Amino acid sequence: MSFEEFIEYMYDNPYNYLSRRYLRDAENPIEVFDENEFKIRFRFTKNIVAEFLLPLLFQNSANCNNRGLPIPPIIQVLVALRFYATGNFQIVCGDLHKISQSVISKIVANISKALALKIGRFVKFPDAPEQANVKMQFHRVAGFPGVIGCIDCTHIPIKNPNRQNGEVFRNRKGWFSINVQIVCGPQMEIYDIVARWPGSVHDSRIFTNSRCHMRFEERELAGLLIGDSGYAQSSYMYTPVHNPQTQPEFRYNRAHISTRNIIERFNGVWKRRFACLNRKLQNNLPNTCNIIVACAVLHNISIETNQEIPEPMPNLDVVPVLHSSDTARGSVIRAAFIARHFS
Repeated sequence: MSFEEFIEYMYDNPYNYLSRRYLRDAENPIEVFDENEFKIRFRFTKNIVAEFLLPLLFQNSANCNNRGLPIPPIIQVLVALRFYATGNFQIVCGDLHKISQSVISKIVANISKALALKIGRFVKFPDAPEQANVKMQFHRVAGFPGVIGCIDCTHIPIKNPNRQNGEVFRNRKGWFSINVQIVCGPQMEIYDIVARWPGSVHDSRIFTNSRCHMRFEERELAGLLIGDSGYAQSSYMYTPVHNPQTQPEFRYNRAHISTRNIIERFNGVWKRRFACLNRKLQNNLPNTCNIIVACAVLHNISIETNQEIPEPMPNLDVVPVLHSSDTARGSVIRAAFIARHFS
């Protein structure tokens, strides 16, 4: 067909033209990697990603159209999981999927926000019927009675947020961080998380201003919390004896340390599973907080779906905690507890 014949044909058949086709050269990791390689890179099995996480985050994806050549939902989920699992620069994640860094940043922000909004479903204290079982599991560790959770704070390194109030985020080790409060259960599941306080804020202040503290004060939660010396002893918060003198006090401290070891192991497992938490997050503060909470939600999902637990990462960046001085009332409460259960 000559050019003149083509023009004449298009004039006679204006609607019979070839539509423009878009081809995106992006490999689907689900098809490229085997099961073991996939878990190493994304921390979840293929079935969990395709049948659990994808419907969870894109419930209305069937209503979306293809205008603007959108990135498929499965690729968006995998991009975010790759970032959480490795903590690589976003430009590196973009190169792996042939996507620009700016788009990667938007994907991570959107997926993190979507996961953070699921916190009420996946991060919560056990219901009243389940609390007895939780206390029993904690008691089996070292004989510490009535424990419903272990509490601790861990520092997540971040970049300097800004010049105006960036120094507030500098912790006692001298680097910028967010001090994240975690309450975990006997299987290292997260019961409560607070991820908004600067690194310079003391652990006890975070707890005093948290909803978790209010729930224990109002007796909405029945049980004991195990904390380190950074917290004040109370009727529901139990801390170690600073200078044990008697055998019951030594037994109490041994049981306390063994029981509280669960949250120390959790911090190592959490940061090993999601390496972005152990590297300096370069995102702005709202996105950084969403990323931290998203990793908490994903951690509980991994426990719920029986994913493999990685080896704990050694905590080399321990930030020293100022010891809280026990009040007279707190000392009396702990002494009576020791006399009743460890004599």
